[in-house]
Amino acid sequence: MATASVLSDGTIRRLVGEGRIVIEPWDDTMVQPASVDLRLGNSFRVFHNHRVSAIDLKNPPQDLTEPVTIEPDEPFVIHPGEFCLGRTEEWVELPDDIVARIEGKSSLGRLGLIVHATAGFCDPGWKGTLTLELNNLTRVPIKLWAGLPIAQLSFMTLDQAAERPYGHPELGSHYHGQRDATESRYEGGPGSQLASGGGVG
Repeated sequence: MATASVLSDGTIRRLVGEGRIVIEPWDDTMVQPASVDLRLGNSFRVFHNHRVSAIDLKNPPQDLTEPVTIEPDEPFVIHPGEFCLGRTEEWVELPDDIVARIEGKSSLGRLGLIVHATAGFCDPGWKGTLTLELNNLTRVPIKLWAGLPIAQLSFMTLDQAAERPYGHPELGSHYHGQRDATESRYEGGPGSQLASGGGVG
């Protein structure tokens, strides 16, 4: 039985070259010693706090967010204490025996920008862009620009291929193939399951 391990830069390059891992657009200069830097995409979802008095997980509200798309020369401003959803510029596909974890870049964290609250895990079989949970912890606005490095993605091998990878018909994978920042598709209520999101869906 194989031992799970974090993939090195050379292994990442090899698997991308073989087509086992897909990252599009691919930029070899974004490869770090044990991860790949990802850039910020141009689509976001902002919350309409005035629409609901509370978020009830037994009956999650619909249409709580509004899509926003920015132009290449236009910043997206995230205000102090604000939470919104973004996405990576890169499209990522994983095989059935590799998982990935997205993390914020420490240089951005030191500026008070958090890129994920809980959604840091990509299941084997994932296909899509990665949704970012953006939060400004500072007391001043932060300008975000599409195309700038925003996060890093590391990869780990499974001991064997998943029997039901993400996207399998029995899983109800709600975010499979997403291209834009996607709001929550959580299904609440007693006995319900979490929306299978691959973590970053």
